[in-house]
Amino acid sequence: MIKNFINKLLRKSDKPAEPAEGRRVEVPVSEHGIDPGLVDDRAVKVVTTLQDAGFEAYIVGGAVRDLLLGHRPKDFDVATNATPEQVKSHFRRAFIIGRRFRIVHVVHGRGREHEVIEVSTFRAKPDASAAEQVSGNEKTSKAALQGKSHVVDAEGRVLRDNVWGPQIDDAARRDFTVNALYYDPRGQIVVDYHNGIADAKKRVLRMIGEPEARYREDPVRIIRVVRFAAKLGFEIEPATRAPIIRMADLLANVPASRLFDEMIKLLQTGHSLASLEELRKQGLHRGVFPILDAVLDDAHRHDGREKFIQMALADTDRRVNEGKPVAPSFMLACMLWHDVIRRRDDLRHKGEPPMQALQLAIDSVFDARIGDISGRGKLAADMREIWMMQPRFERRTPSGAQTLIEQPRFRAGFDFLRLRADAGEVEDALAGWWEDYSLADDTEREDLLEQARLDDQARRQGGAPAPAAAKKRRRRRKPAAAAGEGGSAEPGSGADAG
Repeated sequence: MIKNFINKLLRKSDKPAEPAEGRRVEVPVSEHGIDPGLVDDRAVKVVTTLQDAGFEAYIVGGAVRDLLLGHRPKDFDVATNATPEQVKSHFRRAFIIGRRFRIVHVVHGRGREHEVIEVSTFRAKPDASAAEQVSGNEKTSKAALQGKSHVVDAEGRVLRDNVWGPQIDDAARRDFTVNALYYDPRGQIVVDYHNGIADAKKRVLRMIGEPEARYREDPVRIIRVVRFAAKLGFEIEPATRAPIIRMADLLANVPASRLFDEMIKLLQTGHSLASLEELRKQGLHRGVFPILDAVLDDAHRHDGREKFIQMALADTDRRVNEGKPVAPSFMLACMLWHDVIRRRDDLRHKGEPPMQALQLAIDSVFDARIGDISGRGKLAADMREIWMMQPRFERRTPSGAQTLIEQPRFRAGFDFLRLRADAGEVEDALAGWWEDYSLADDTEREDLLEQARLDDQARRQGGAPAPAAAKKRRRRRKPAAAAGEGGSAEPGSGADAG
């Protein structure tokens, strides 16, 4: 029965497109096959609480798509006909956030174990002709946006969209067919307005409505289609793909902070290498993200940074796919490291002292590649610490080594050094020495420092390093609590970097 149903949907998706508003189809569990065991209990509780209060409520979007594909979703969103104020009134810990889109965060649990279920109200289908128009963007037009519910800019990009509507409109205003699916965990039905189930089975990304108009409403959809294609391994449907490159200039008027957030999502899907390849494939690998310009420019493909960055991103992908934490600061420090050392070397050739040159290079690279974004201060501090530690690893004196290992962010700095060693930028023995030192007791540390002194003396005299004492078997790392900050203590992880 399931096979026949899917074949019917696939045949239907090859017919002329449905009207933009779609047509409601209720698909029972006998046909969609979603495993209730993959559904988060807290998301179910949010849905049933709202339903018991007399509202419509469904799990929505990417979570439903992932459930259809047999995956356990990472995040669960809920959509309802209750307004944000009505949603908030039914939960003890709920917070209304956002201006462009007002949504509610319902919080379950506390501390690191807490989970946020994001609840949005069904929105009306956008109508640019009925919207108020302002010049500029969300950041430059704050005063003009005050008190307004539906506003667009001169290009038709939606700056504010808080007009409520029926579910059929809410489905039509979502971006891709596979993201316009609604799952009722109580009745175990999927509501599908745009043949999203068929597209999910065919592994196709298809824009709802006319793609050019949808990209104009929100140019960030250009980045989202690349991210989903890489993350899901889906093909971009030809009509959805065709306007991408010619409309990429619209991204210039998107606030830098929002673009930066999208870039981080692109690189932390667990498929960062595939995402970069998809950017190249769609012609978006230059001129969109200043950080990626430093990485993807063809002039840098063979200057040493390519191997280093590929190793860093591959490690990030591995950690994401293993459910381990990753830090944007560590990943970005890897991506911009060669920019920093190139500018540092230029400054040294002009006579700047080594550490001063490094500090000035960091400031210059950060301004050029990161710019003015929210959270800049902490991000800059974390990246600076990682970079400034690198020359200190070369100085293995008793006071220097002890001071360095006591730094709160030693773990991130060492992980960065380990990655440099794996890429052949520094001697593997140096990273190995610091690994041994970080795990050693006081007596062993004295022996390691003496060995380092003899090695450095031999190098200054032009000879080979002194023979090491009998090689001890490398011990396993101490538990995370003993290895520095919380999180994994694996080399190359950068887990504690943010």
